[in-house]
Amino acid sequence: MEIEVVFDLVCPWCFLGTRRLRRALERRPELLADLRWRPFLLNPDLGTGGVHRQDYMARKFGGEERARRLHATMTELGLAEGILFRFDRIQRIPASVDAHRLVRHAAQHGVADQLVDALFVAHFCEGADIGSHDTLAMLAGEFGLERRGTLRFLASGLESDAVHAENLRAHRLGINGVPCFVMAGPHGQTSGHAIAGAQEPEVLERLIDVAIAEATEF
Repeated sequence: MEIEVVFDLVCPWCFLGTRRLRRALERRPELLADLRWRPFLLNPDLGTGGVHRQDYMARKFGGEERARRLHATMTELGLAEGILFRFDRIQRIPASVDAHRLVRHAAQHGVADQLVDALFVAHFCEGADIGSHDTLAMLAGEFGLERRGTLRFLASGLESDAVHAENLRAHRLGINGVPCFVMAGPHGQTSGHAIAGAQEPEVLERLIDVAIAEATEF
């Protein structure tokens, strides 16, 4: 089964949702799931240097107080999925295009699933700047991608057009919030089953069961 995950790496709900998806799949060891990571840009106009966290919070949430309440909720929810959110460590909100480019590059080497989780951990738990090419190359190196080659890839701009095209595709499909999970049938044929939000594993399992049943009929 192919599962498309439409997500952004600077979205805490996406981190939570992907962890819940992984837990749902762990409960179904007989299922061979192929995760396809589809970029969605929450901040498409953000410059390459990102923006200071306080400025971003003021613009997005109207100030730190509302952001703190949201972060407290996210921190509590994250604990159940083994996520130790440390929003206080995040100094800048990075542009995520380069990180998404790296995920596409990693997919060609079979390590995208691991890298996505590592990128989330780096940003949300360690406060690392995942807009930095050095940070991205270091994380890629943990999964066997050679550092200098990764830096050359990031400097080249390769896959940038593909990331923006995927983001546009998501909007054209009517996806306006992430995470969004799309279950695909045989040969990548979309089964028509999609669900948005950081759903509980049980909800995702039910959707998987429906998609499997229809794929079997097909």
